[in-house]
Amino acid sequence: MAFAQAVQSHTDTIDRKWWKEAVVYQIYPRSFKDSNNDGIGDLKGIISKLDYIKSLGVTVVWLNPIYSSPNDDNGYDISNYRNIMDVFGTMADFDALLKGLHDRHIKLVMDLVVNHSSDEHEWFKQSRSSRTNPYRDYYHWWPAEKGKPTPRYSFFDINSDAWKYDSLTNSYYLHYFSRKQPDLNWENPKVRTEVDDIMKFWLDKGIDGFRMDAFQYVAKDTTFPVFPPGYEKNINKYYGMGPHLHDYIKEMNTNVFSKYDIMTVAEGAGSTLEDAHNLVDADRHELNMAYHFEGVDITNKPGGYTLLDLKQVYTKWDKDFEDKGWLAIFMANHDNPRMVSNFGNDSPGFRDLSSKMLTTFLMTMRGTPYYYNGDELGMTNIGFTDIKDYRDVAALNGYKHVVNTGGDVQHYMQELRVRSRDNSRTPFQWDSSENAGFTMGTPWIKVNPNYTTINAADEDKDPNSCLSYFRKMVSLRKVNLVLVYGKYNLVDADNPNVYAYTRELDGKKMLVLLNFTAKDATVTSGIDLSKAKVLIQNYTTPINQNHLRPYEAIVYQMN
Repeated sequence: MAFAQAVQSHTDTIDRKWWKEAVVYQIYPRSFKDSNNDGIGDLKGIISKLDYIKSLGVTVVWLNPIYSSPNDDNGYDISNYRNIMDVFGTMADFDALLKGLHDRHIKLVMDLVVNHSSDEHEWFKQSRSSRTNPYRDYYHWWPAEKGKPTPRYSFFDINSDAWKYDSLTNSYYLHYFSRKQPDLNWENPKVRTEVDDIMKFWLDKGIDGFRMDAFQYVAKDTTFPVFPPGYEKNINKYYGMGPHLHDYIKEMNTNVFSKYDIMTVAEGAGSTLEDAHNLVDADRHELNMAYHFEGVDITNKPGGYTLLDLKQVYTKWDKDFEDKGWLAIFMANHDNPRMVSNFGNDSPGFRDLSSKMLTTFLMTMRGTPYYYNGDELGMTNIGFTDIKDYRDVAALNGYKHVVNTGGDVQHYMQELRVRSRDNSRTPFQWDSSENAGFTMGTPWIKVNPNYTTINAADEDKDPNSCLSYFRKMVSLRKVNLVLVYGKYNLVDADNPNVYAYTRELDGKKMLVLLNFTAKDATVTSGIDLSKAKVLIQNYTTPINQNHLRPYEAIVYQMN
């Protein structure tokens, strides 16, 4: 059934938007495909794989930063917002990529990284040159004669100190992230005008929206009040949703967003459900999608998380956004470990099944699903054991901090093996040739050795592979609007092993059963399955209705 036919009867009852019905595929360009064998993925590499991307059925590509950058934080330290990083190619390559995506009916969303710039951006060079420079107030400076500034925590600094002394003007500058990422001063209207102009530059090229990186942090109380001890353990409460943030976003919406048909995504959603609604509810005229982290952060809980924890988080957010606002649904990205290693089971016996089960979850929840490149293959954490193998500034500076303070290095390395962002940044595994077909040069970061058994070429030929299952699941979502907009209702809520829920819309009802464990499990659905139709399942052998095998996933059509 054609998509238009399947959803025609619902157009009068639903506030339909293309970005709600999208399936987003996140591409980390540095690790996707290298076209010139310098060991670094690039735009021409992505262009060479556009037909693969189209074959996935995805409708939006989110591209991590490709702007000019010294690459201290893999492109999240931008030195020129209107230019392409040399290793990625040229603006002509970008134009060709955008056209290639649009020709295949795939939209392009880019990262907008404007909480901070690079310290090599011309604005900062000018800003630090003298206290009277016109660009001085583009950043946050604290004159040393006032004494040391009020302490602020840095995510990436070796000493966790967000103030860096700069002798040139005898002042400190603020950097929530690395020392090479000074925070922009959004309280200066000139900065906001600059950002508006940058967005217009890319939107006028034809891109389809922005994912607003670290955007909840841009507004700051420039009196820099003292925070209570331990505030960094609840950092969003103190860094997020600062004074006038909503004024700034409304201004962006008026000046830019409202003039284009685009998707605007808030990375982070404050500390509360109310914060999230204030960012994305339609009547707020700000952004249109919340990308909250409570779902992925649950895996950071001491002692691990339980399925009941997971169900509670996703059910809470769905219930609160049932009638208003819109959410992103994701389980991995460039800042988190691989999906199957983090939420599933990456052992050889269960990797395939648990990867498919998680895909089923993402594609049957209300909200816009985001899928990180390589997860469609069931790619796993690499789990480096030597600090020399890591490339991430957060991992490397964290290691130095532990060494410098006499911390437990062994424990830190064990944590990195599981949690490091580099787990998700290893090269895409295209085939079983050298370096997984990513490059004929030396990869910028090591390739996961399991590429000989986990790769796109082999999975493309296997109808039962993770890749084939992903394509089927995307197709199922596209032709069933109930999976996009339908009411979500948790079933067998206290079941510690099975996540079960229904989706309902205009008389159509589906039941989703997901065993999140490596053992057999039962579910008490209270639903008669005798006449139900199985739409998709991740086992090739028949089902046993309320009895689920390890990591089994089933989607039923109930009527």
